[in-house]
Amino acid sequence: MAGNALADMFRVKELRDRIFYTLFWLMIFRLGVYIPIPGINAQALRVYFEGQAAGGNGITDYLDFFAGGAFKNFSLFMLGVMPYISMQIIMQLLLIVVPKLKKVAEEEGGRKKIQLWTRIGSIFVCFIQGYSVTVWADRIPNAIAMAKVPYTIIAILTVTTASMFLVWIGEQITKKGIGNGVSLIIFAGIVARLPNAVYELGKKISVGDINPIYAIVVAFMFVGVIALVVFEQQGQRKIPVNYAKRVVGRKQYGAQNTFIPFKINPSGVIPVIFASSILTFPMQIAQSLGVNHKWLRDVAYALSPTGWLYDVLYVLFIIFFAYFYTQVTLNPQEISKNIRENGGSIPGIRSDKMEEHLTKILNRIILPGSLYLGFIALLPTLVMTLFKFPSQLAYLLGGTSLLILVGVDLDTMSQIEALLKMHHHDGLVRKGHIRSRNL
Repeated sequence: MAGNALADMFRVKELRDRIFYTLFWLMIFRLGVYIPIPGINAQALRVYFEGQAAGGNGITDYLDFFAGGAFKNFSLFMLGVMPYISMQIIMQLLLIVVPKLKKVAEEEGGRKKIQLWTRIGSIFVCFIQGYSVTVWADRIPNAIAMAKVPYTIIAILTVTTASMFLVWIGEQITKKGIGNGVSLIIFAGIVARLPNAVYELGKKISVGDINPIYAIVVAFMFVGVIALVVFEQQGQRKIPVNYAKRVVGRKQYGAQNTFIPFKINPSGVIPVIFASSILTFPMQIAQSLGVNHKWLRDVAYALSPTGWLYDVLYVLFIIFFAYFYTQVTLNPQEISKNIRENGGSIPGIRSDKMEEHLTKILNRIILPGSLYLGFIALLPTLVMTLFKFPSQLAYLLGGTSLLILVGVDLDTMSQIEALLKMHHHDGLVRKGHIRSRNL
């Protein structure tokens, strides 16, 4: 059925309900960004951060970026979903390192147990980060409007509850809405801040703080990177697989030829989010608690988002998580086992060499894909260094934000596309499907 794709999205009841359900929870998230923690003096915070605006604060701007603007407001959702993501990373690593834990995961109902333990672990991470936030607030003049001990208890409980509520929202969006809920929460925070970033850029150009030519160059870079990210996200390597004739029950199935699609970047934007999360946690602790400990101050300074050590660690973590997450989601051993059990074979490859062949192909496509992600993620640093853009603008107009925006958008569009096709409507793009590029 041909027609306007946007209109079709709202004609299909299931898709319409999913879209409105998702938008409702994202609105709740954005509302919570502006509700401060009990006991916080919002006016004192505003004065403090306005005084810091000229010089900028790399770590604070970075944490605020991933909290969707909630960090500087000391709002309910100031921790965002990063504690949960950090705990997910820890749990995935433990599944590989601890054999007993892996056995539990493989048992019936084991995944639910792992999810429960991840949530419990997230609460402990929230407690640690929540305490660091209370220590940092105490350093801001007149920021705390009540006694310190009650404020500390209330603040820790509030941000922990709010952060876990956000995780619950993300899970509900994934189940009943459209797209990946946790990723969409981060996506919504970035999108909500783009208009203000563009306005601030215009103001700085008008007063002469930023050269208009530099702004034009960055704008073209912005568009070019979007195109390259889309191209890279859609590229894939197809592995041919032949299946022989086989009998299942009383039915005989004929031979067929198919393929396994391996994307250049199978893990999508996950490595960037994981790398950011794993660096954000120690960075926040070091910044908040470093006032009384010199070594923590040194760690906070070394891990500044504008420093070379942070950039090196960021790229290394992106490469690591690209390999790690791909091995978890696309295990060559499991794929080879499934092909053999279904009577399949890869042309020119012996049955006992399939796993080695698939591993070699994955390694060859993941490395350039992860290096590409790392380069894109470093763009904000290049923009700040070469064009003297303020950090809050650079974070929003390049690098990580672009990867998250494009990656989450493509994933959500794919889900909408599938639902439209299932209800016999045209897709979102010409020819009714989002095309992938063969490599």
